[in-house]
Amino acid sequence: MFSISVIHMSLSLKRSSLINVHVIIVLLASLCLFTSNTYANKSPVIIVLGDSISAAYGIEPSHGWVNLFQQRIHQKGYDYDVINASVSGSTTGDGLGRLPALLENYQPAIVIIELGGNDGLRGYPLNIMRNNLQKIITLSHNSHAQVLLVGIEIPPNYGRRYTDQFRQVFRSVASEQAVALLPFILEDVATQSDLMQGDGIHPTAKAQPLIVDSVWPHIQRLLTKNGLLKPSNG
Repeated sequence: MFSISVIHMSLSLKRSSLINVHVIIVLLASLCLFTSNTYANKSPVIIVLGDSISAAYGIEPSHGWVNLFQQRIHQKGYDYDVINASVSGSTTGDGLGRLPALLENYQPAIVIIELGGNDGLRGYPLNIMRNNLQKIITLSHNSHAQVLLVGIEIPPNYGRRYTDQFRQVFRSVASEQAVALLPFILEDVATQSDLMQGDGIHPTAKAQPLIVDSVWPHIQRLLTKNGLLKPSNG
């Protein structure tokens, strides 16, 4: 009986040790995961929350306007990192869904919202699009980020009433939320066939510098207004 008890005790101790080791491994793995999901760079961050227009659809990512925008910031001597959180096909609802984790991980100084085109192309109710944009802006403000809202246009074949109301959503949301607005990101691009891809929706690589030229003054004013423009050379 004694030998059996000793064997049971030994097995129990081994099981307990294995459990403890397992717990330690899980804790270490969780710590590593947390560390890997937390932005370690000390430079302030600008997040671009967009769709295919900002995700460089149909062209090399390095030629996309967001990458060129990052280069522009560094060329101007400003120490900011640009995080491209854009996903082709995204709606305002999709952007709203992935924003909280982005805010937690990067704690951005600025959020550029380039969403809504897919809502319009899919004929989604505009009140839902409006509510999503308002929530995105509110979450960004609650995270102490400034916001640039970037508008888009939809083709006229959706009807004048819907296209006019769609356009107005960006203007009214920007006014109500008191955020900066670029009314139409493709203002200098959409009417030039050589700057648009065959689908008539997405800009070519040649158009990307023009998009940066449209976005940059709004960001520069926003940074200057809020005292966020910090030259990397001190």
